[in-house]
Formats: sequence, structure tokens, C-alpha cells
Amino acid sequence: MAPAPNPNLPLQERVLALVQTLQFAWFAGHVTLLFTTFRYALSWIRMNYYTRMAQFCYRTSFVAAALTYGIVVYKTQRARAKSGAKAPPSALGLLSDENVQYLLLALVWLFSPQYPLALLPYCVYSVFHFATYTRANLIPTISPPKNVGDGASAAAKVKTDSPLAAQIGAFVKEYYDASMAVVSGLEILLWFRVLFSAILFQRRSWILIVLYTAFLRARFSQSTHIKNSFAQLGARVDALVGAQGTPPAARQVWDGVKNASRQFVDITDVSKYIGGAGPAKKTS
Repeated sequence: MAPAPNPNLPLQERVLALVQTLQFAWFAGHVTLLFTTFRYALSWIRMNYYTRMAQFCYRTSFVAAALTYGIVVYKTQRARAKSGAKAPPSALGLLSDENVQYLLLALVWLFSPQYPLALLPYCVYSVFHFATYTRANLIPTISPPKNVGDGASAAAKVKTDSPLAAQIGAFVKEYYDASMAVVSGLEILLWFRVLFSAILFQRRSWILIVLYTAFLRARFSQSTHIKNSFAQLGARVDALVGAQGTPPAARQVWDGVKNASRQFVDITDVSKYIGGAGPAKKTS
């Protein structure tokens, strides 16, 4: 993340220097996503989610999500080009980047029927990105510590001197892992929601289930939180079907589901097709 502007500059110049960065556009995208998601949630609670305002907020949320991940992908590729590093060897190599996956998924949701649950993972990520940027950039810009020579040292000093920055840091440290576990659970729950739509042959649902299954498979190979959530889900179902009185047919069906899932994971192991290269981690 870019350092805060030089604290020795006047406030107006510091603010102008901050808002002219690409990183600030990324931050503005997260703020927009949080605001429009909140506004859409109000409409959803009142069962007015197909009004013009509700639809506008829903679509704008995914436009903002695509913007934030698009900026990160652009900066990653630009940094790769400047460093002289080779580009990903194939389309599969590029798609192994989690930021690319979330960018493409945001575009899929943007042009699909409404799935309110799809907003929540992006919203949780935006909360932490908003907090981190506020701590590292906004606070040092608006209220820099005294007797600091440059923006980088100002950002470092404010993290220890500012009570607000300290509270934000404590919040991120305490709740980040738990929130990522919540996100993984939401992403799995969303798969079942899309599957239910496909069973009912709702509009575009069969295309969505294929695309979202591919996304979730990629997440499974990259995220320990997703793996843990699937393991917990499997353990709970094992306990249910293993209970006394469960019909043998139910156990056979569950065993068939587990075997089919293992075969699917093995067949769709992307590392077999891109030379075992490790996936790029999500930074947006």
C-alpha cells in the first residue's frame, strides 16, 4: 500500500496528493460497495428489492467490486512488467490469481439475476480494506504526527501514536480470521442457493452453477478457510447420517456424494495443467 503524503505539506496539498492516487480509487470503490450494499439491505428488509433504487444499489455494488479488483489486477500486472518478470504461462495461470477470480465473479453477478447473498463476501472484504486504508493512509494524511520527515514514517508512527489507528489495528487483528471463516461459509451457502435455483430451472441458473462451481473449486485449492468449512460441513453430515435410525439409503447417497466430490476435486486439480505453479494470493 502506498505511503501517506508528506506530513510537512499543508492539509489541502496532502489531501489532493492522496486522492490523485490509484490506491484512493480502490478505496473509494470499497466505500461505494459498503454504502450501496447497506442501502440495498434496507430495501431487502422491506421486501422492496426490485424497486429502481434497490436494483441500482445492487448493480452498483458489483460495479464497485469489479473496480476494486480490477485495480489490483492492473497494478499487479504493471508491477510484473516493470520488474521484468514473465507473464503467467497460460490462461489457467492467470485465472489462478484470486483477484482475477473475484473480478470475474463480480462481473458474473453484475449481469445475473439478483442473489443478495452474493454481496456479503465482497462486503466483508471491503470492511477490512476500508479499515486498513483508513489506518495506513487517511489518518496520517488528515492528522499526521509531529516532527516526522516523510509519508512512510508518518504512517508508521501514526499506527503507534494514534488511538484510533490502534483501535482499528486491534479490530482487524481480532476479527480477521473469524471473518474469513464466515466468508468461506457464505460462499459455500451461496453454492447451495444457486443449486436450488438450477433445480427449479430459474433464469440463467444452470450457467451460474457451472461458473460458480469453477470459482468455488479454485477457492478450495487456495483457501484454508474454504477447506476447513467443507471439512466441518462433511463432519456434520457424517454425524447426521451415522446416527442411529438413519435409513441405509441415506448413508449410501451420502457416500456416493463424497466419492463423487473426491473424484471431482482430483480431476479439476489445476496444478496438473499449469506445471504445479502456486496460485497468486488475493491482495484486494
